[in-house]
Amino acid sequence: MSAGKKVLLVEDDVFVSDVYQTKLKQEGFEVISAENGKEAMKKLEAVVPDIILLDIIMPYMDGKEVLARLKESEKWKNIPVIILTNLSQRDNVEEILQKGADDYLIKSHFTPSEVVEKIKAVLNKTNNKN
Repeated sequence: MSAGKKVLLVEDDVFVSDVYQTKLKQEGFEVISAENGKEAMKKLEAVVPDIILLDIIMPYMDGKEVLARLKESEKWKNIPVIILTNLSQRDNVEEILQKGADDYLIKSHFTPSEVVEKIKAVLNKTNNKN
């Protein structure tokens, strides 16, 4: 199911990004990475991923702004987005989900393997809608 699926990983922490890139590649995903929201938007001009793994706190453009831009765009609004962050305040979670994120994961609560399972679940749900 994951073979050839493209994941845009938007994460400014190099160590965290490397861990997730390694795990996703092991699972057969093609990984496109961006270190901040601005870079992510630029990469989206060239490639449309199957799913986006998005951090919230990043330099230049944060994840909330990226999510808002995605959902405003005809080209990108249907790409599933999973938020992967350390922000766990209930208000943040509810706000982000209302703005169109498909899931909200707190980094410290999930292993990379569990995050991959969440990605697969969201992709399955998205594929079953079509």
